[in-house]
Amino acid sequence: MSDVSDFSETCRRVADAAMEAGVRIAVAESLTGGNLATELSKAPNAGTWFRGGVVAYHKDVKYSLLEVPEGPVVSETAARAMVATTARLFDADLVVAVTGEAGPEPDEAAPGTVWFGLDHRGRVSASREVFDGEPEEVLAQTIGHSLELIESCLKA
Repeated sequence: MSDVSDFSETCRRVADAAMEAGVRIAVAESLTGGNLATELSKAPNAGTWFRGGVVAYHKDVKYSLLEVPEGPVVSETAARAMVATTARLFDADLVVAVTGEAGPEPDEAAPGTVWFGLDHRGRVSASREVFDGEPEEVLAQTIGHSLELIESCLKA
């Protein structure tokens, strides 16, 4: 499991790269419950490059606010809709969205299943990861992977 110091270092690199590139970043979160935005907001100069985030924990919020089509919310379709809508709402250049099942019991998907959406200047993609561990470990792995996606996109 990643710890906060790992997130702090990654967030510092994200901040440096975002400042250098002039990129505005936003997030849409479900299972991470605002923790990804919290980590990003603690990074240097966050007020310059971090636009903010949406915590859409309940599926009805995903449907109404983030324009996720009715149906499963732990899905590629949901992740893609979440990033596209958030990019528009926040006027952001780079958005990551997370929707998944931390566990311990399955709901729409097996515990540890997480869909990630990425919108970089209108180019939308999605990927699925399956993490092992207790819900807190899945949460930490989801945050860590989200930050890695952002950092990789900024380096490209």
